[in-house]
Amino acid sequence: MDWFNTPDEPAEGKAVLMSVSELSALIGGLLDDPRVQDIRVKGEVTNYKHHGRGHRYFSLSEKGGGATAAVIKCVMWRSDADRLAFSPAEGIEVVVSGSVTVYAPHGAYQLQVKKMEKAGLGEKYLLVEKWKKELAAEGLFAAERKRLLPCFPARVGVVTSETGAVIHDIRNVIGRRYPIEIIISPTAVQGEEAHREIAAAIRRLAGRVDVLIVARGGGSFEDLFPFNHPDVVRAITQSPVPVVSAIGHEVDITLADLAADLRAPTPSAAAELVVPDRAVLLLQLQELQRQMNASLLGRVAWARDEVTGLLDRLRPQRFLRKLDERKTATADLGDRLDRGLQSRLGRERLILKELKTALESRSPLAVLARGYCVAEKDGVVIRGTGMVAEGDRLKLRMHDGSSRVIVERVDLDGNV
Repeated sequence: MDWFNTPDEPAEGKAVLMSVSELSALIGGLLDDPRVQDIRVKGEVTNYKHHGRGHRYFSLSEKGGGATAAVIKCVMWRSDADRLAFSPAEGIEVVVSGSVTVYAPHGAYQLQVKKMEKAGLGEKYLLVEKWKKELAAEGLFAAERKRLLPCFPARVGVVTSETGAVIHDIRNVIGRRYPIEIIISPTAVQGEEAHREIAAAIRRLAGRVDVLIVARGGGSFEDLFPFNHPDVVRAITQSPVPVVSAIGHEVDITLADLAADLRAPTPSAAAELVVPDRAVLLLQLQELQRQMNASLLGRVAWARDEVTGLLDRLRPQRFLRKLDERKTATADLGDRLDRGLQSRLGRERLILKELKTALESRSPLAVLARGYCVAEKDGVVIRGTGMVAEGDRLKLRMHDGSSRVIVERVDLDGNV
């Protein structure tokens, strides 16, 4: 886009007449070009002013450019300035992010700044992102490699600066909660060589402690930069004991935090994590003691009852009494069996008598006893006159014996 050539050029020698506001609007429209919106500019801070309402006014110039250096005015409103991680000052080199705007009342353009960081921080941010990807690919941040903290450590190691409140806070918390030995491995926590010292301080404690705290009292991104270095990350993951990090504030997360087995928001919180609370332990022990006493008393009472019962069951008098009770019960059972058998036999006899009477009433002998007899011829019962003739010898069977007879005459019923 050519800002200074328009499709409708005025005739030669005849400039277009416009008002001041029209010219200002035209300049404002030209500043809508993407090349001056959401840009990043590097320069040296000059004419810095911190307004009472929180706004920041300053200029950016070429570093070392002298009197002929290019200068652009800048403004950073309070809503953006409150998020600054450092305090700008005259002469420092910074990188700002923002857009070019025009301020119509003054007829001047300015760079409206949204973000500001010290020169070089941008490169450090990119470097941290690069390290993060590389170390993650090695598995150094993986959740499965995180270790549990020991329940009752004997010695706690602390890697931090010899000066400052960090050591004091950790000692106070551990001394109050669970007094144990604390071994300090001092180190620088910021500066160009700090990462090497921090890594060496972590390695010095190998085999000497049960758990390790790596701590710092917070700071800016640049202050915490050494804790992003791969040397520190690898030293943490190679530690033979679990590591708790307490480096930045809640919103500050370093690569060392990602590599640590556990992260705490403050050094005091880290101290609370690595040791138990003896007051809580004492209450737990008292409760366990109460439960054990109740359990033991219950078992003793049960055993006493068992022994008393056994002694009572083993007394001779009790044994003889039980034997007599069994004899009496056995005799009673025998009597009941006899009575039952006799009753059953009586019922069976009555039935048999009734059967005998019924059979006897139906017996041929009973019929014969009423004056009847049975005639037989050659052992065959005679059932009609057609079976006999005159002169036949018959046998007459009566209820108390028999006789022999000779048939003199045979008369049929029709002839009688």
